[in-house]
Order: sequence, then structure tokens, then C-alpha cells
Amino acid sequence: MKVLITGGSGALGKSLGRAFKGSYLPSHEELDVTKKDSVIKSVLSCKPDVLIHAAALVGIRECEEDKEKAWLTNVEGTQNIVNAVKKLSNNCYLMYISTACVFAGEHNKFYTEDDIPSPKNYYALTKLCGEIVTRQYENTCIIRTNFVPKAQWKYPNAFIDRFGTYLFSDGVAEGILDVSKKKEKGILHIVGDKRISMHDLAVLSGSKNVGKMTLKDYNGPQVTVDMSLSTKRWKKYSII
Repeated sequence: MKVLITGGSGALGKSLGRAFKGSYLPSHEELDVTKKDSVIKSVLSCKPDVLIHAAALVGIRECEEDKEKAWLTNVEGTQNIVNAVKKLSNNCYLMYISTACVFAGEHNKFYTEDDIPSPKNYYALTKLCGEIVTRQYENTCIIRTNFVPKAQWKYPNAFIDRFGTYLFSDGVAEGILDVSKKKEKGILHIVGDKRISMHDLAVLSGSKNVGKMTLKDYNGPQVTVDMSLSTKRWKKYSII
């Protein structure tokens, strides 16, 4: 089984590369999702049986400040992937990696696959639009999740009042591998089995000296306060 993974240089892309042994992880130079010809060339030359589209512009502030780049990457880039997959004749299984941030996160609830998205910022909006684009292709699974790499926290502080059912990127990659074996279609949430704060997450990642902050200390674009997901269609995973 040939597997092509976009976004291979990112945290999830690297974890996916370890989970899907022997997969093709083209560099940005080899496959630039914003360039139609680049995408078609890579996809048609590889002829994957499974394509995992993990490439995205994910910085909330960056997406707000450069909306054109965010749209080009997250929406038009996804359209380029879909168009290329449609040119294959092997009914390639397409997996689109979305985000818990498509929900508003203001109701202290665990969002399931049946809940209606309501994005709070431009990043989340583009990822939701990417979901819509992906649904143009029948043999596809849209995966919503929330993760960080298990590595040193890249900020000095972490929120004690933002929450999620987080996983580390290796755990999400394990879930995606499980889903790929079943060839599930439609929307599916890959989630952790408990709700924790971002500060809890930072500590679990090994960053013992990370400081605490609250949303009152934050000055920037709107963010999703509670990114907690649940699932009606799949199992939950332990972050430990």
C-alpha cells in the first residue's frame, strides 16, 4: 500500500512518517500545495492508495495577519489535493486533517461529530472550508483532532483556562493509522480520554518549568477556549 503524506516536515507529519513506514513524505519543494502543477505531478507520479493531507498554515496570528496566504494554503491547497486525487484511477483513500478549533468552544461541552461548527478565527474558518472542499471527493475521511509534539513547550507560559482532549502527535498518528485500516468515511474525531488544560499538557510534554497564564494575560486574535472533543464513531486514546 502506497501512502503519501503532505506536511511531512510538521510535528504530525513526522509522527505519521513513523507510523506509516515506507510512506512518501515529499518536501515542500517537491509538493507545494499552493501550486496546482506541483501537486498533480507528485500525486500522479506516486499514485498513492492513501493520501493523508496534513499540510496547513496553522498559526492563528499568522492566519489573521496574512489571510490571503491562509486561504491559499488551507483552502485552495486542499482543493488542489482533491483535484489531483480525482485524476487517479485507483479510488485513493483521502484523509484530511482538520482541527477541534472549528468549534466555538464556549459551552463547556465535549463536541462530537454531530455538532455544528462555529469557527472563532480565520485559521479555524479556513480549516472548516477545507473540510467542505474535501467532501467533494467521496472516498474520504475528515479527522478533527488537537495535538502537540511531545517536546519542550515552545512558549514560556501556558494557559490554565484553555482546555482540550489533547493528544501528542504520535498518539494522533496512531489513531490515523487505525482509521486508515478501516477506511472509515465522513467526519471522525480522534481524541484523548480526558479533558486537561494547556498548562497540564505542557507539563505532560516534559516542560516542568513552564509558567502559568490566563486568557486575561493574552492579547491577540480570538482563540477557542475549550477545544474538548468527544466521539460517537471511534475510540478514545490515552495521552500517557
